[in-house]
Amino acid sequence: MFLGIDLGTSEIKVILMNDAGRIIGVARSPLTVSRPQPRWSEQAPEDWWQGTVDAIDQLQQDHPAELAAVRGIGLSGQMHGATLLDQADRPLRPAILWNDTRSDEQCAALTERLPELHNISGNLAMPGFTAPKLLWVAQHEPELFRRICSVLLPKDYLRLCLSGEKVSDMSDAAGTLWLDVAARDWSDALLDATYLTRAHMPKLVEGTAISGELRPELAARWGMQQPVIIAGGAGDNAASAVGIGAVSPGDAFLSLGTSGVIFVVDDCFRPNPASAVHTFCHTLPNRWHRMSVMLSAASCLSWATQLVGAENEATFLAQIATIDEKAKQQAPIFLPYLSGERTPHNDPYAQGVFFGLTHDTNPAALGYAVMEGITFGLADGLAALQATSSDISALSLVGGGARSTWWAQLIADVLQLPVHTHPDSEAGAAMGAARLAQLACGGREEEVCHKPDIQAEYLPQSALSPMLGKRLNRFRQLYTALKPVFRSNA
Repeated sequence: MFLGIDLGTSEIKVILMNDAGRIIGVARSPLTVSRPQPRWSEQAPEDWWQGTVDAIDQLQQDHPAELAAVRGIGLSGQMHGATLLDQADRPLRPAILWNDTRSDEQCAALTERLPELHNISGNLAMPGFTAPKLLWVAQHEPELFRRICSVLLPKDYLRLCLSGEKVSDMSDAAGTLWLDVAARDWSDALLDATYLTRAHMPKLVEGTAISGELRPELAARWGMQQPVIIAGGAGDNAASAVGIGAVSPGDAFLSLGTSGVIFVVDDCFRPNPASAVHTFCHTLPNRWHRMSVMLSAASCLSWATQLVGAENEATFLAQIATIDEKAKQQAPIFLPYLSGERTPHNDPYAQGVFFGLTHDTNPAALGYAVMEGITFGLADGLAALQATSSDISALSLVGGGARSTWWAQLIADVLQLPVHTHPDSEAGAAMGAARLAQLACGGREEEVCHKPDIQAEYLPQSALSPMLGKRLNRFRQLYTALKPVFRSNA
């Protein structure tokens, strides 16, 4: 048995997986995001740990014998979060999250201070990454900055609580702007640019390596036989790749969660920071990946559900699915930039916009506009990836958005690619984390990381191309026209 722990933005998800790769049990614990100021996004690390304990406790109640048989634990988590610890390993402040955009000025300062940053890290300096967050803390909270002993990523804080070890994996570390991504090692030059050294950083291992063992008192609490190893794990998207079997060059998938990601596996380091495409290490040895990232995807749907007063997202989706073709053509255009945007704009000032509202606009039309706008944002990300010669022939769909067959068809129509859904596709990153635990326990990659069965295939409908193409062009024109207004409105 293996445990996969995924620390998301909205919840902790823990799955129990057997040796054959079948999910035996799932437990969840909700999380909330604090936004004390505009453009800020924070969470308390202590809440992550409490949520993890609660979820595993629930699995023990539901599956005590299976949990007792766990041999390995894998970790996955939201990337980029700055978790700052003092000398006693206590959090000094709430963690600054991946969708926090307060450090735009620090990004410019970091790039000016170290012009070779793009070549070493393979990425532009963006507020979402960890390094500029530390510059912000150094500037605005200097006394606290001087007390920093360790900087950990969110999932690695859970590892510290589980094992007492400070370790990260290559895929998650690549999202900090402190990693030499080609060399798969911390860069002293990048660390120095943010007044840090290797002493502040965790040890690095591959995601399939053993990073430590579960503390004896925790093993006893959950009835597990010792030792229980903890794998290096992965950032959420690389973990989702392992969960969906995207492990060979050219494999690709689309993750529709709080954010929206298109992920492509590479066999070497192929950076293209100019297009705001991310180039990171894969969690598997000797592989890398590129991805386009939009900051607000399914989170826009959650926001719109509350905005129109719908009972829940499922009810709202059913209402949206009834909209006819004429109403789609007359629906507003929606820019989904509720938290700024990364690929392809790298614009922390971008904002959400409804354009084209009339007296006839109803909740269903607003909902359609939101889902279409998210999908158009994904199309922009795909175009950025294709500009770097990514040969993508189909996309597997994972994450909460994979629940909607209507949305899957819209994605196929807009992106003009076949879209595949799979059983247990929502397990995504947690499944990948469990698979990494199995690999760390000696499992063979070709057996563990198999591709799941295709549950459904959605093919592009060419009849809709003229209407969607026209609206996509309007979507892009609208962002271009409003870009200077966004910045002046910040």
